[in-house]
Amino acid sequence: QVFSSVTSVLSMSVFKDQFVLEDLVEEMKKQSRDLSFGPLRSDGRIAVQGSFPAITGLRDFLLLKAKSLSEKDSREESKSHQRLRRRLQEHRSTTERRNFIPDGDGGKQVVVLDTDIYHYMKHFFPWVFQQNDVVISAVTDGDITTVCVENAGRADAEQVLSVKKKIEDQSIELHSTLRKIRVSVKERTGDEKQRHKWVCERLKSCYPRVLVIPYDAHIEVVGFSSDIFKFSKEMSS
Repeated sequence: QVFSSVTSVLSMSVFKDQFVLEDLVEEMKKQSRDLSFGPLRSDGRIAVQGSFPAITGLRDFLLLKAKSLSEKDSREESKSHQRLRRRLQEHRSTTERRNFIPDGDGGKQVVVLDTDIYHYMKHFFPWVFQQNDVVISAVTDGDITTVCVENAGRADAEQVLSVKKKIEDQSIELHSTLRKIRVSVKERTGDEKQRHKWVCERLKSCYPRVLVIPYDAHIEVVGFSSDIFKFSKEMSS
């Protein structure tokens, strides 16, 4: 009641991956008819003018939008995680039945890993894949990587199994603690893609425990939750 009119500049860029910003602004105008809206700028900012209660109401409306998106992302991430886990279990079961060959030379063992976890292990825990007297190879098929441990001539079955267990134990530990975000670059221009790559490279030195994996249509950022949260925040700033 102290101010008859206040002006606020809103940054709508946080919604750009989920909404067409122009459509969202139209929805805001219908929701808050007592407010005056300036033009939507290219950086996603927009000036809004009106009474303080009306501005507060618009803020609550946008907070609900953001909350619903956050809950949706969490549900989708949980479902995706569960699907991947089931696929890993099924793939591991069938692959191990097919590829375990007990013989006098120590046989062969396989471990089925999430591909991003495999890349993280290769980068930060290379010693897991560097064992004496065994040959360790990997075949990647999308989001699943099959690691094969074989006798190199002097290892026995117990040693092959021991190496497999080390890889498996390390992957299980990381699977429960690592988090990842996916930054889509499919619809972005060449300059925007280059900017994202440059930002990722710059941030890598600030977050040495984060692994950045570039793909054609997106960038995977893998690391521990506290690092991922800060990394993604700085990427979007």
